[in-house]
Amino acid sequence: MSRQEPPERDPEPPEKAEGLRSREVTEGAERAPHRAMFRAMGFDDEDLASPMVGVANPAADITPCNVHLDDVADAAIDGIDANGGMPIEFGTVTISDAISMGTEGMKASLISREVIADSVELVAFGERMDALVTVAGCDKNLPGMMMAAIRTDLPSVFLYGGSIMPGNHEGREVTVQNVFEGVGAVSSGEMTEDELVALEHDACPGAGSCGGMFTANTMASLSEALGLAPLGSASPPAEDPSRYDTAERAGELVLECVREDRRPSDVLTKESFENAIAVQVALGGSTNAVLHLLALAAEAGIDLGIEEFDEISRRTPKIANLQPGGTRVMNDLHELGGVPVVVRRLVEGGYVHGDAMTVTGRTVAEELAELERRGDLPPDEEIEADFLRPVSDPFHEEGAIKILTGNLAPDGAVLKVTGEDKWHHEGPVRVFEDEEAAMAYVQEGGIESGDVIAIRNEGPQGGPGMREMLGVTAAVVGAGHEDDVALLTDGRFSGATRGPMIGHVAPEAYVGGPIGALEDGDTVTIDVDARTMDVDLTDEELADRLAAREEPEPNYTTGVLAKYGTAFGSAANGAVTNPGAKRE
Repeated sequence: MSRQEPPERDPEPPEKAEGLRSREVTEGAERAPHRAMFRAMGFDDEDLASPMVGVANPAADITPCNVHLDDVADAAIDGIDANGGMPIEFGTVTISDAISMGTEGMKASLISREVIADSVELVAFGERMDALVTVAGCDKNLPGMMMAAIRTDLPSVFLYGGSIMPGNHEGREVTVQNVFEGVGAVSSGEMTEDELVALEHDACPGAGSCGGMFTANTMASLSEALGLAPLGSASPPAEDPSRYDTAERAGELVLECVREDRRPSDVLTKESFENAIAVQVALGGSTNAVLHLLALAAEAGIDLGIEEFDEISRRTPKIANLQPGGTRVMNDLHELGGVPVVVRRLVEGGYVHGDAMTVTGRTVAEELAELERRGDLPPDEEIEADFLRPVSDPFHEEGAIKILTGNLAPDGAVLKVTGEDKWHHEGPVRVFEDEEAAMAYVQEGGIESGDVIAIRNEGPQGGPGMREMLGVTAAVVGAGHEDDVALLTDGRFSGATRGPMIGHVAPEAYVGGPIGALEDGDTVTIDVDARTMDVDLTDEELADRLAAREEPEPNYTTGVLAKYGTAFGSAANGAVTNPGAKRE
C-alpha cells in the first residue's frame, strides 16, 4: 500500500476474501461512497480486497510510557502491510498514572481502562474491522486493550510498548519508585530537597513504561501467560531495536490469526487465567493485576473469584525478586530470556498448564520449545541470576499475593508481600476520609510506629475511580515505617508500592462496607499468615455504627466521573462497568 501516491483506478477490484466483516463497507455498487472515502486516504483496490486490521494506538506526549508508541505502531503496520493486510490506525486516550498520582486527577485512571476498552470496541464495531493489533504503554492501557479484544472477539494480537531503562544516580540504578520514596525521606529528614531534585533528574532516562515489576510490566507479563501475546514479547525495552522487531511480528501474526480464524475466545480458558495468576504471584507482580484479571475474566465469561488468587498463591512459589520488593527491573529479566524463563520453570514444576493455547496457535509448552529451537530462550542451566531462582529454591514458598478477609473486608482485600510473608500487626487505627488528609498526616510527622492508617471513600464508586496511592504509601516507607505501620484502603496502590499496604477492601465504604464504621483508636489486627484483617468490634457494634452513618453524597454529579462512578461494580469482581460482564 502506498500512502504517498494516489492509487491507480481499477474498475474491476480483486475479490475480497470470504468471511471478512469489512466486506460490508468495501464491496458492491452501493458501497462506492465508502470506497471513495478510503481512496481519499490513499488506500487502493488491493487494500480494499485485504483484511482490514485496526491498530489501536494510545500514543501521547502525556507520559514516557506512550511517547514512543507511534513508532511501535508503525512497525506493526509494516508487518500488517507486508503480509497482505490493510492496516488502519486509530487512537484512544491514556492517563499517566505517575503524573496524576497523589492528585484529584488520579480518579481518572481506572476510568481510562473502561474508556479505552469502550473506544476500541466502538471503532472496531463501527468501522467493521476484521482484526486488531492493540498497542499499550501506561498501566490502564494494557487491561483496556485486552478487554476490547475480548469483547470484540476479533482475531487479535496484544502488543506492549516496552519498559523504560533504569536511571543511574550516584552509581546505582534507580526508578521513579525511588523518587516517590524520596518524598517521604525528605519529610523525615533523611534526605534534603536538593538531593531529591538530583534524584528526580536521573530516575527516568527515556521512553517506556516504569521499569520495575509494577503494573504495566506485570500486565505485559500476564498477556503472555494468558496467551493473548506471544511468549517473549513483553520484556524488550521500549528503545531497544528488538521492541520494533516484536511489533512487526505482531503485524505478521495477526494476519495468521485472520487466516486461521483464531480469536480470543479460542485462546482464553479457565486454565489461561490460572496460568496468569501463577505467573503474577511467582514474579511478585502488582496488586492491580488482581483487579484487571478479574475484569478480563468477566469480559470473557469465565468464572473467576478473588479467593482463587489466594488459592493459587498458596501453592505457587515466589521465584523472582524484582522491584518494588527487590532491586532489579524488567530489562534485567529480559537479558536472561524474558518472561518465558519464568514460565518454563513454572511449567516444569507443574504450576502452569503447559497445554493452554496461545495466540500463535501453539500451546504454552510448544511455544517454549519453539523459542528454544530458535535460540531465543537459553537452556535453563545456563541462566544464573541473583534475582531469579528455581522453583526448588524459591525466595518464598508461597506467591506474593495474599487475599485477606475478616470483619473489615467480608468480600476480600488484596496485599502484595514484599517482605516477611508471615507478618502480624495489631495497632490503633487512624481514619482518613481521603488520600489528601492521610498524606498530610504522614508529611507532618504524625505517623507513629504501630499505627494502622485507614483511607476510605476511595473505592470504585466512592472515589470514584479507586485512586492509586503510591504517594502516601511511598511517603510512609520513605519516612522509615516500611514494616511497623500498616495501611488499608478501599482504593488501590501502584505496582511500585511496597510494605504492608492492603487495598481493594470490599465492600467499599461508599456502599456501606465495614471500613466505613472505623473510628480513630479502634484496634485493627492484621494476620497475613491467617489471611485475616479484623477490627475489635462485634457484628452488632459494626452494624450499629453503619446504621448511624449518614448516606454519602457522590463527589461528582456531572461528567465522566459521575457517569462511570455509578457504573462501577465491586473491586472484588474487577470493578467492571460492562453490564454484561458484571459478577455480583
